[in-house]
Amino acid sequence: MVQIDLNCDLGESFGRYVIGNDEKVLPLISSANIACGFHAGDSSEMHRTVGRAKKNAVAIGAHPGLRDLEGFGRREMNVTPAEVYDMVVYQVGALQAFARTQKVRVNHVKPHGALYHMASDHEDMAEAVVQAVKDVSADLLLFGMDGTYLTAAAEKAGLHVVYEAYADRTYQPDGSLTARSQPNALITDEDQAIRQVLQMIHDGTVTTASGKKVSVRAETICLHGDGEAALAFAEKINRELKNQGIEIAAWH
Repeated sequence: MVQIDLNCDLGESFGRYVIGNDEKVLPLISSANIACGFHAGDSSEMHRTVGRAKKNAVAIGAHPGLRDLEGFGRREMNVTPAEVYDMVVYQVGALQAFARTQKVRVNHVKPHGALYHMASDHEDMAEAVVQAVKDVSADLLLFGMDGTYLTAAAEKAGLHVVYEAYADRTYQPDGSLTARSQPNALITDEDQAIRQVLQMIHDGTVTTASGKKVSVRAETICLHGDGEAALAFAEKINRELKNQGIEIAAWH
């Protein structure tokens, strides 16, 4: 049976601000990327989300980002590799502590937003993220896109890489994601997004914004949990994958 992991960014609420439909999304996915307080989330939300993931038997992942609450961690910042290393260690370590209190383990790490793209595009940032993850625990899986500095550095360091692809983002001819600043960056048609996912799983390709097919490695599919239609889409893609005989399960 073909296996695919469905991951989603969760635990983004903080203080009086409620973001996403975490409790309803969790039964539909297999891996949760939990915000660690820098770009979203807070200590109480981390605690709650770990508990919710445990209840739903969903793999727990750390989702470290830049310290940019106002920009939701999606703005690049002028930080050094040493600072990136410390940020990642700090955030992953914090989530590990909350996991330990509930007798579960952190399974993977996926950088968030601008940090994800900085580590994908810049070798020194990639090496900082990878070294931080490895120093915290060499058993942690690292999520990232194929053909990037991030996954190359992780492979070189001996980490278990889980290659990520996106259901609701368009791709460029070089295999990169279309920048969010572009009008066609997001796929809002659910049927189109599901067709893209099935093509990636079955054919190992994705059709780019220009109509060209390029290779893509898809072991985990990212579903965004903060959009208006996120829950309905998660329900639909979960149902369609099961109808196709595809097993939804986390990598360990």
